Amino acid sequence: MGIYAMDFALKFNHSIFSTPYPPKPSPKCRFLTARCSLPLSSDGAATGLAERPWKVADARLVLEDGSIWRAKSFGASGTQVGEVVFNTSLTGYQEILTDPSYAGQFVLMTNPHIGNTGVNFDDEESRQCFLAGLVIRSLSITTSNWRCVESLGDYLAERNVMGIYDVDTRAITRRLRQDGSLIGVLSTEQSRSDDELLEMSRSWDIVGIDLISGVTCNAPYEWVDETKLEWDFNSDGRDRDTYRVIAYDFGIKHNILRRLASYGCKITVVPSTWPAAETLKLKPDGVLFSNGPGDPSAVPYAVETVKEILGKVPVFGICMGHQLLGQALGGKTFKMKFGHHGGNHPVRNLRNGHVEISTQNHNYAVDPASLPEGVEVTHVNLNDGSCAGLAYPALSIMSLQYHPEASPGPHDSDCAFREFIELMESTKQAA
Repeated sequence: MGIYAMDFALKFNHSIFSTPYPPKPSPKCRFLTARCSLPLSSDGAATGLAERPWKVADARLVLEDGSIWRAKSFGASGTQVGEVVFNTSLTGYQEILTDPSYAGQFVLMTNPHIGNTGVNFDDEESRQCFLAGLVIRSLSITTSNWRCVESLGDYLAERNVMGIYDVDTRAITRRLRQDGSLIGVLSTEQSRSDDELLEMSRSWDIVGIDLISGVTCNAPYEWVDETKLEWDFNSDGRDRDTYRVIAYDFGIKHNILRRLASYGCKITVVPSTWPAAETLKLKPDGVLFSNGPGDPSAVPYAVETVKEILGKVPVFGICMGHQLLGQALGGKTFKMKFGHHGGNHPVRNLRNGHVEISTQNHNYAVDPASLPEGVEVTHVNLNDGSCAGLAYPALSIMSLQYHPEASPGPHDSDCAFREFIELMESTKQAA
């Protein structure tokens, strides 16, 4: 074997610490020379080196605009296609991971440091992770939370969800804000070429796909899980009369059910295809149409169900439920440029003038100009002026485009659940 020699010249100048300007050459400079030797293999490469202690880029995110982003993988491996959206929340990545409304999407977190609190079993918002993948800037190498049971990487791997890190999330976010949500492909498979992944991204579309059928429950069930006392910031409803609520599961978050229970509701959750006639047979005091993923125009069966229930019982729509109510009332919905995803969106309540900081997650919105006379826009998103809430008093209807349960997020909008209770109460008294 040959010897590979490396020479290092180290220059130290004491005057550099005493002047803000570049030092002039001085004969007092001291030079140190170090020499080390490593054996060479027959092909000239150094041998005897340990494996690199850091992970190297082994994944790609290929966007439909042709851009390719090299990254490091964590969680599951393979190849997955989805729509890339960014979320501006500073906390609550586990609730975001388990929000069924993210089905078919890669969630890019604008908060750079993710994974520092690990994961636990109390913050789950559904029975599994439905999103297509997670894109972050920096993955925490340690966890520090008293409830933590495992790391984020292990959690995603067990649930077959892909994640990437060490990617420029700021640059991707700027691109999404400028060009709108983009279809992308995540891959750890080196055998697939960039062109092949680009073709995959350009041949798939999320518009017009029924994503609700993949996240809804299979059969009706009674919700019995109450919020633990240490987390229940409002339990006034426990001493009130009990209200029977039927909740349509279009991808419902558990904290919506917990908040209803805290306000004194007995809840039966039903699948998205549950017939309206069966719901009305149960004689509920109210019906909740939940949040859910995707395009409301792709689920006409759900719109028909909503139509059959309107006017017969008080209803409350959240997110997807709000959009379905808009269509059932004769209005139109449209796909937004990049949607609203985060826990810091300002919304003005037009009835009382208050501004709420809200949690949002949607790519579609109701066009208020398409709504019939009598339908009132009650809330407006202050970032872009889009419709964030509706009411139709004549039919006992209320809805919000955002998430009043705010899990994660602020509790500014929790009063919406009390308003639903009051709507059911007033309808019951008038009967």
